[in-house]
Amino acid sequence: MSHRALRPVDLAREAGVSTQQIRNYADTGILPPAERTAAGYRRFDTRHREALLAYRALAKGYGWEAARSIMLAVHDGDLTGALALVDACHAALHGQRLALRATGEALEAVAGQDPGGPAAPQSALRIGEVAALLGVRASALRVWEAAGLLTPQREPGTGYRWYGPAEVRDARMIHMLRQGRYPLTRIGDVLDGLRATGSTEALRAALAERGAALAATAVAMLEGSARLHDYVAGARRQA
Repeated sequence: MSHRALRPVDLAREAGVSTQQIRNYADTGILPPAERTAAGYRRFDTRHREALLAYRALAKGYGWEAARSIMLAVHDGDLTGALALVDACHAALHGQRLALRATGEALEAVAGQDPGGPAAPQSALRIGEVAALLGVRASALRVWEAAGLLTPQREPGTGYRWYGPAEVRDARMIHMLRQGRYPLTRIGDVLDGLRATGSTEALRAALAERGAALAATAVAMLEGSARLHDYVAGARRQA
């Protein structure tokens, strides 16, 4: 099967990148090897176009580094290795789904706790004690305070921070939400609703938003996998 000749600018326009970026893709092995003219110019064709589209589609779902590694494995003739990378990314996404579910359940439990209940600390804690309780650095608690998410009491004279049961509960929620990659501004909405009315509506909305983001990633992975399949299948037919 013959291949239609393509210039770097043709590939660049299709992908929405610069011609230099196309050359970089070729130099790093993201695109298959290209023949050169007598003058030293690369000869691109439809194979390179399909590789480029596969790479760009993979990057949307798997991330740029994973997409690069997958394409390099394909062009090294290591299809098994490329598929293992694909599988690993899908497994990681599944792990994030499971973690989101567990985090949601844990957050609902924490949000429903009585700050003065038996499970709460019976006395105020200092910043180092709260950090040890949560397994975070004291600097993280200071960052959360600077963002307006925590308001510990200050000891007169020394200025030492003291965290009561309500602050410890809020710190637990912040920590779990940060582990789920929620921005501080979004966490503020969750805590404001909980403090004002005891409502977990904002919490549920944040969890649903994260779930929707994971679903969008899964769709992008599916599209990237389809492009990769088309590219690999086409290369096999032409071999």
